[in-house]
Amino acid sequence: MRKLLLFLFALSSLGSAQEKAVEENYQPALTIYNQNFFVARERFSLDLKPGINRVEYAGIAAHLEPDSVILRDPAGRALQILEQNYRNDPISQELLLSLYEGKSIAFVIGQNGEKFQTVSGKIVRSGYVSSSTYAPGYPQPAYSQPIIEVNGVLRFGLPGLPLFPALTGDSILKPTLNWLLETNNPGKFDAELSYVSGGMSWQADYNLVLTDQPRGQANGKTDVLDLVGWITMRNQSGKTFDNARIKLLAGDVSKIQEGSIANRLYAAKSMAMEVDAAAPVVREKSFDEFHLYTLERPTTLHDQETKQVEFVRATGIRAQRIYAYDGANLAQQGYYSPDQVRQDANYGTQSNGKVWVMEEFKNSDTNHLGIPLPKGKLRFYRSDTDGHLEFVGENTIDHTPKDETIRVYTGNAFDVVGERKRTNFHVESNQHWMDESFEIRVRNHKKEAVNVRVVEHLYRAINWKLADQSQQSRKMDAQTVEFPVSVAADGEAVVTYTVHYSW
Repeated sequence: MRKLLLFLFALSSLGSAQEKAVEENYQPALTIYNQNFFVARERFSLDLKPGINRVEYAGIAAHLEPDSVILRDPAGRALQILEQNYRNDPISQELLLSLYEGKSIAFVIGQNGEKFQTVSGKIVRSGYVSSSTYAPGYPQPAYSQPIIEVNGVLRFGLPGLPLFPALTGDSILKPTLNWLLETNNPGKFDAELSYVSGGMSWQADYNLVLTDQPRGQANGKTDVLDLVGWITMRNQSGKTFDNARIKLLAGDVSKIQEGSIANRLYAAKSMAMEVDAAAPVVREKSFDEFHLYTLERPTTLHDQETKQVEFVRATGIRAQRIYAYDGANLAQQGYYSPDQVRQDANYGTQSNGKVWVMEEFKNSDTNHLGIPLPKGKLRFYRSDTDGHLEFVGENTIDHTPKDETIRVYTGNAFDVVGERKRTNFHVESNQHWMDESFEIRVRNHKKEAVNVRVVEHLYRAINWKLADQSQQSRKMDAQTVEFPVSVAADGEAVVTYTVHYSW
């Protein structure tokens, strides 16, 4: 009896496994790229007869690239595609009006009790405009306004709700692919359809909560971050994918962007399904020169839906708060050639008083993180004394590999300000040299000391040397130096230097 029960249990398990395999086999699979396109793989049953077969598949994505379509038998059955057609003109009121141009139909103009009042109108012009002929957001052409003749009088616009006698024979309800197929091996099998389509994208969003820690050594204030990363998927493809297996590819894939409707899309917003926090929701792995993030369980992605799932959570990330003062207001100077920079004595002398605030942290295992982070937006929050989280800045990061340092500008300091002025300028054009001196003041109105990095751009010539400096600088690149200064609470620090240029 025990053997019989074990045998029946084995049969039951085998049946369940087979059913699950069949179910997974028919689940659509999506690979979404963060460049507004995706690859879809779907399965459907085919029963081919000897000779030529006409096959139709309705419900394809509305922004399909027809030349990307691959139809095959995963088992290796040879299929000869004699012809492929893609229809993306699903029936609509406007399209039906165009099909009845020159004919008269009834229009509902009112209701009296249970009876509808109708009037007969001849469709002179339907006003139908294919979506492929104009870009969304732009004014529609003048001929998009219908013209209806009622009782011998022309009117622009519909007199009422049109009542159509019937659909025409070649009408479709959804975007449709159809093929003429020929095979030497007829019979039933599961066909696989793959294609590239526009209208779907994803991005990473990171929420970071900062906690103050005791001040560090000479490098500045230390923060501890708690990070939660979300993947946000947007489906504007014109199709709902039920119970789909989803992968997300992070990286800069070369893709020719044509001026098609698929690349002129719009935005939507909605929230996502709940996820089990105990199990990993998204798994990451390297793939070619990119990174793949795979959702661990299937999910339904509705058309015009925005769905979010958590993909990373980390606590105790050590970060450094950085104050930087770049006092030369070069952004408003416009473009100058090197000769113009040398000849314009006032170039770069306008002062910018803002001191930048930045957060810097290492994306490493030792810093409780250490995973490839796809590009996205970082939002920073800090807890107030009443325990409420307050938004304190945001910025974006590019794709960031493991063990790289992330530095993000979050805003300007309120209580730390800078002032920069030139104190001396001397040029000897015939001897090809000049000297220029500056004084930079950083004032701290906080009740605690801050460390500020004073950034200076030596922009007048490639050849330069600091003839005099009030404190040691660090050379950041060929024409940038940085002076680290410590500013006491309610205090001021002064940096002076003279640079000698030659050309």
